[in-house]
Amino acid sequence: MQPLSDSQSRWYVDDVEAAEHAADSGSIAQAARLWSAARRDAVVSGLLATRTGGLVRLPKRFEGDEQICADLERGHYAETGEVRSCFDEMLPSTELALMAADGIGVGVAVGELVKVEGRDYPVLVRLDPQFLTYRWNENRWYFRSIIGLIPITPGDGRWVLHVPGGRNAPWQNGLWRAIGLAFIRKSHAALYRDAWESKLAHPARVAQAPNGAAEEQKENWFKRVAAWGVNTVFQTSPGYEVKLVESNGRGWESFKETIAEQNTEIQIALAGQTVTTDGGTGFANADIHKSIRADLIKETADGLAFTINTQCIPVFVLHRYGEEALDRCPVMAWDVTPPKDLAQVAQTFTSASSAIQSLTESLAPHGLRPDVRAMCALFAIPLLEGAAEVEAPKDDGGNELAEARSRMRPGLVKAQRARSAEREAA
Repeated sequence: MQPLSDSQSRWYVDDVEAAEHAADSGSIAQAARLWSAARRDAVVSGLLATRTGGLVRLPKRFEGDEQICADLERGHYAETGEVRSCFDEMLPSTELALMAADGIGVGVAVGELVKVEGRDYPVLVRLDPQFLTYRWNENRWYFRSIIGLIPITPGDGRWVLHVPGGRNAPWQNGLWRAIGLAFIRKSHAALYRDAWESKLAHPARVAQAPNGAAEEQKENWFKRVAAWGVNTVFQTSPGYEVKLVESNGRGWESFKETIAEQNTEIQIALAGQTVTTDGGTGFANADIHKSIRADLIKETADGLAFTINTQCIPVFVLHRYGEEALDRCPVMAWDVTPPKDLAQVAQTFTSASSAIQSLTESLAPHGLRPDVRAMCALFAIPLLEGAAEVEAPKDDGGNELAEARSRMRPGLVKAQRARSAEREAA
């Protein structure tokens, strides 16, 4: 159904302006091609893979009907030990990552739910967003296929339209402008640097003959210098000279600075911060939170989960359980909370325990005790419901704390009487 994708190998700033005007009229083909070209850049592809591929492989949570949630989480061929769940079979991680990337870059992504023989649910296939067209007069999206324009109805069981850029003109909120301009400037600077290296990085060879040399001698001398190869040795007569002339310009530094600046802009646009791109793979569950700003991870996760919950999971429920089960349709979400440091959690619990014990001993002589439940809530210490309340230590004769309180009680009574007498006199 999808035509052959159009690729553009050379981009200029004027192309970005033309793509802006075309997108505002409803055709996002050139904007999507620019985004696809920018993804060839190493920095863009690396950070984008961390933000999308690392995200869709985070743990998932399902809430709702227990039976449907269990079917989504377990494999389709349970008796054969299938490791992939029905959710992953229906919505492959690669397709979800590609759609999430299109949503980040272009502001809109499109996919198709294709039927599979032998299964009671389809599989998601991401389509190229450059074939999307929006008609303002109809307020409707169309897909430009090999048979013509096909109207898109999100959630009809076939089309999946992911619109994280907003319901109105989502292409205006995509990153294709910022990253596209940075990609164009960076690619031009790299080409200019290559041209400088091929022309000026290699020194020029100079063959100098004496004034009295004949033309034939000069020509032979220049031919020998022109044939200068590796480990060439010249034996010169007086007056003949061989030397190198190197460029002392520093123009190459401007190209290097331009490339570094564009890399920084790409990092800020995709990660929300400047990150270290060579400090690890960045694809592990524990690394994505260090590379990408937390609110951007949650934004991408919530938007993609909303599309899945409204346009994909209902299709699974409809095919497997029937129309009556749509009221029991579950929802899913990715767990994007940063992984906890277990050593730090254990240290927090230990410190909280010591603090509660110290406060209990310090307040007991004054007839007070700390609110243990409130302190546990402050330190996020899990408690079992129905647990016995912590009681203050009893004043038994064999308790050192009770003996200390009995020794301090006369002084406390005396001080209380003195304050009462002062108030009466006042």
